[in-house]
Amino acid sequence: MAIFAFFVTGMDVKGKQRITLSIYFFLSGFCFATWASRIPTIKTNFDFNEAELGSLLLAMPISSLVGLPISGWLVSRFDSRIPLLVSFFFFSLGLTAIGLAKTPFMLVAAICLFSFSMRILNIAMNTQAITLQKLFNRKINGSFHGIWSTGGIAGVGFSSLLVKLQVSMAVHLMAVSLVVLLVAIMAFKLLLRNDRSPYGNKLIIGKPDPFILNLGILIFFAALCEGGMYDWSGVYFKEVIQVEVFTLGYLVFMIFMALSRFFSDFIIDRIGVEKTYLLSALMIVFGVLVIIVFPFFWPAMIGFCIVGFGAASIFPMTMTLAGTSKKYSAGMVISIIGTYGILGMFIGPPLIGYLAHAFDLRISFILFIFAGLMLIPVSQLLFRYQKNQE
Repeated sequence: MAIFAFFVTGMDVKGKQRITLSIYFFLSGFCFATWASRIPTIKTNFDFNEAELGSLLLAMPISSLVGLPISGWLVSRFDSRIPLLVSFFFFSLGLTAIGLAKTPFMLVAAICLFSFSMRILNIAMNTQAITLQKLFNRKINGSFHGIWSTGGIAGVGFSSLLVKLQVSMAVHLMAVSLVVLLVAIMAFKLLLRNDRSPYGNKLIIGKPDPFILNLGILIFFAALCEGGMYDWSGVYFKEVIQVEVFTLGYLVFMIFMALSRFFSDFIIDRIGVEKTYLLSALMIVFGVLVIIVFPFFWPAMIGFCIVGFGAASIFPMTMTLAGTSKKYSAGMVISIIGTYGILGMFIGPPLIGYLAHAFDLRISFILFIFAGLMLIPVSQLLFRYQKNQE
């Protein structure tokens, strides 16, 4: 805590809030990467085939969908800092439980708790990020997502070390959970306060708003691609590339996601949001083609780098656009389009598993090419709608 106080001493209030929120993004990315990097270990420990692993991964989006009405209620009832800390506690608890699970039933229950808490956590963090960005005279949302990816890099790097040292998954996940929870509690006091919106907190049932619908579909395809790469990159490197340290593909994917997100605000200012969506889509498609056509170590590493750089900017760009909605508060829009993201997670990773079981893991990655291509027409529809509304 003394080290943390040293870094924020002398800063203005919004600077302290930015640093503190960055810590939460980092911790969240670290925990998620810790879970994702151990998926091959879970597959081995429980002797799952690809289809069974795909079915197991369904627990994440299903439990996240259950969180939709709860997250909407929390957004309208509390400042985002309260559900942020509470959800982080259960998020850490779920991660520990995954490592301690001895039966498939216990494993599914632990994954459900982990995913449900992550749903609330992500909405609270992004609500804080969009609200805080309005206090600055420049775009900063991309940097938060870059820090999330940096946490992911650190998580994969740490996981790779422990895999190499043959540290048990139970000890690994429990240690991570305890440390990140302690840091989250210490940083809580400096989070943004009083960010509950006085309007736009009630979900309106009826004809979908075209603006929010298009944002949601963009998030859907981004989540399908990101979620699939998170969950299957380790398996791909272990079973197709056949390397001992199977987290390497996931590691370079996360490194280039972080680089892209730190530069995304600059790139958007230079070429605009519309062209950035197009560039991102083309990089995803090209990168996956490299992975499929050249299933060898260095080409695969390059392909994962390209996909990571391309996929990274979709989420922060879309979340920033969500904050411009005139119909709903930022928290409510994030909750709505987050549901599309969950559907992407729902369909993507399990479908990869089923396709891999029926055909081949390499062939199943064609799904990511489809997701990348779909970003182009959907983003064009979004900007055409925006221009017609002006």
